[in-house]
Amino acid sequence: MSEEIKDVVLTEAEAVEKISEQKQIRMDKLAGLQAAGCDPFTITKFDVSTTAAEIKANYENFENQTVTVAGRMMSRRIMGKASFADLRDGSDRIQLFVSRDDLGDELYNTGFKKWDIGDILGVTGYVFTTRTGEISIHVTGVTLLAKSLLPLPEKFHGLTDTDARYRQRYVDLIMNPDVKETFVKRSLTLRELRAFLDSKGFLEVDTPILTPFEIGASARPFTTHHNTLDMDMVLRIETELYLKRLIVGGMDRVYEVGRIFRNEGMDTKHNPEFTTIELYQAYTDYHGMMDLVEEMMKTVAQNVCGTLQIPYQGHTIDLGNWERLTMVEAVKKYSGVDYYDWQSDEDAVACAKEHHVELPEVPTRGAILAEFFDKYVEEKLIQPTFIYDYPVEISPLAKRKPEEPAFTERFEYFINATEFGNAFSELNDPIDQRARFERQLAERKAIDPNTKAQVDYDYITALEYGMPPTGGLGFGIDRLVMLLTDSASIRDVLLFPTMKPLD
Repeated sequence: MSEEIKDVVLTEAEAVEKISEQKQIRMDKLAGLQAAGCDPFTITKFDVSTTAAEIKANYENFENQTVTVAGRMMSRRIMGKASFADLRDGSDRIQLFVSRDDLGDELYNTGFKKWDIGDILGVTGYVFTTRTGEISIHVTGVTLLAKSLLPLPEKFHGLTDTDARYRQRYVDLIMNPDVKETFVKRSLTLRELRAFLDSKGFLEVDTPILTPFEIGASARPFTTHHNTLDMDMVLRIETELYLKRLIVGGMDRVYEVGRIFRNEGMDTKHNPEFTTIELYQAYTDYHGMMDLVEEMMKTVAQNVCGTLQIPYQGHTIDLGNWERLTMVEAVKKYSGVDYYDWQSDEDAVACAKEHHVELPEVPTRGAILAEFFDKYVEEKLIQPTFIYDYPVEISPLAKRKPEEPAFTERFEYFINATEFGNAFSELNDPIDQRARFERQLAERKAIDPNTKAQVDYDYITALEYGMPPTGGLGFGIDRLVMLLTDSASIRDVLLFPTMKPLD
């Protein structure tokens, strides 16, 4: 008799009814165990000596040795007086051989045979290989450590319903080992990023998540209310201004791994809460940040994936080869339009209309250049590319280029037609910064008169004490993990993505 997961197609109503029936059967079994004084939920610990993966990787050291392992029973094949079962722990699956002769009639027939797929077991036994060559454990003792009251899905495939996968990530992880590997890589990526930055002398810090007011940036925040202070507060949309205050204070290299919150749209690349790294280094500029990004991406990819040739959604991304283009050069390369042919904002507007490019709210030459980039360039940037020298109109925190003040020392880097990070030579002129903040806020109020955004004048005060020339960088962890795990959606790399509650 086999209890392997079967491929059965049921209607939703039939599936719900079947699960309800099976849950009641399991609840009755639990009640029987409790009545017999064998409540598995009273067990507080089980000493494990090794893991399935260690046994399989080092069989020569484990052969005929007694081990204790624990995990979830994923399948069972009962053949009279003996059974085979698959146990999965946190590392891998391993086969169990269980017999009545080893366990005794009561434990085998009224215990093990009546337990269910999904139950958590603690196992003692010795390691051997079957006649087919499969590494297994010959069980000499087994304990029910936790009762599974809900059946595992039938032919789950890691949850074919993507909505259910995200809502019930715990079940997805049980049924689909590949999902767990994604999150192992996520953890490794964070570890390698921290190790790289630490090796460069950066100090990891924490800055506030709750802030007293909305800054004048374009991102929309989540708002809340602090009862004791009787004041509205917002969840941060960036960590930048606090980190740069630390540069003013003399902490020359700082970074933060932090959760960011933006009350905006959701799609395959955006979630309302996401994880970023922002870092700032005194006495360097955006070219120094480009060099840092390139070295960091190569190091992390090599250490996490073992290669710089990263397969992603049908492309092979070569992280060993990076192109560098100014925004003007990129627009000219892919659209044929030369920014320097525009002598005025009016020329830019006319050119945009001719090329069916959407006009920005404030149609200046620089802002229109950015619209050309969005239409003609970004989708072409499959291989790693730095785009630098951004118009000042869309870069309120970046330092102007001394020789061309209409542009700033800013870059973004793109992979697979997606922006992965943003960096500046940081603006450290408090007079210029005040003017840009105030202009940005005025433009926002013209669009949304009811906005509660404010200028962060305390940050201006910090700059007035003097901030050294500084390079800064911010990038999303989630998109980087998507790249390194060949994941098409940000939800695939978030353990618990934001979901609308079920009715």
